[in-house]
Amino acid sequence: MIVIDEEKIFDEIKKRRPVSVALNGPDGILPKIQQIASNIMKRFGIPAYVLADTTWGSCDLNSNGAKVLGAEVLFNIGHTISMQTMGDNVVMIDAFDDILFDSVAPKCVDILKGKTICLLTDSQHLHQIEPVKRILEDGGIIVKIGNGKGQLNDGQVFGCEFYPAMGAMEKADANIFLGQSNFHAAGIALATNKPTYVLDPYFNEVREVTDFAQKLQKKATLAIYKAADAQTFGIIVGLKEGQLSKTTALKFKRELEKEGKMVQLFALTDITNERLKNLKGIDAFIQVACPRISTDNQFDKPVLSTPQANALLKLLRNESIEGYLQIPHWL
Repeated sequence: MIVIDEEKIFDEIKKRRPVSVALNGPDGILPKIQQIASNIMKRFGIPAYVLADTTWGSCDLNSNGAKVLGAEVLFNIGHTISMQTMGDNVVMIDAFDDILFDSVAPKCVDILKGKTICLLTDSQHLHQIEPVKRILEDGGIIVKIGNGKGQLNDGQVFGCEFYPAMGAMEKADANIFLGQSNFHAAGIALATNKPTYVLDPYFNEVREVTDFAQKLQKKATLAIYKAADAQTFGIIVGLKEGQLSKTTALKFKRELEKEGKMVQLFALTDITNERLKNLKGIDAFIQVACPRISTDNQFDKPVLSTPQANALLKLLRNESIEGYLQIPHWL
């Protein structure tokens, strides 16, 4: 069950005394956020808006939506980071899953006993890192927990940011990810080029995602080679506040033009195949919003992320692109 720090929300409202507030979080906890919004309105007598658009993380807060509504505080729920606030008016609220790993962790011991592993997780299971570490160490596994950096806590990863994994990479034989998310685990596998296992307490199973990650890499690499034949590129800037990488977009424009390519600039909030079908005369796209848009989705034309675009430039200059995803941050 997801446990949300509702008291922190109430304390912030008491302290700040806003006229109205907004709340948002991942799709899976929207019903709980609805209930909290109702509780706020009953307790404080102020409007509490639920921003029901998808929010993928601290890069996608939709604080602009809160401003349009006149909400003085936005509570972003479920994207735990090392900071309690993002600017003056966005408060980050923890949401932890209270499911235990006691049953599934010993299964991991059977697979990796005697090995050195890097233990990682996402926001919802950070509080389980130390208990699982003890179980694994008692079973004969050497456990490393990499240091956090920027917004990341120790042992925490985002879908595009892997500093704790990279910090422990040289000492680890494999990675173990706590949770259910193949999305996060595949990113870890790609960034570290190490065998990666998901410790899934919901299905009570240990599964390896290394093959799945390699398929994503093959697809990403094929897109780079296809884009190398393109003459006209569309470079897309993301309009979500944490994805507004104009400087990177303009850098790619300059570099591609040096290689004799034609470039058009676009901006989108949601980058989907259906939206890109409306844009004519473009052979390939580069989007500098979210790297996982390119690696995890299907498009009719090549749509490269920032690491892929950097690899493309190397390819056009007859340089090696080996290890282009083995970096701690894909932006």
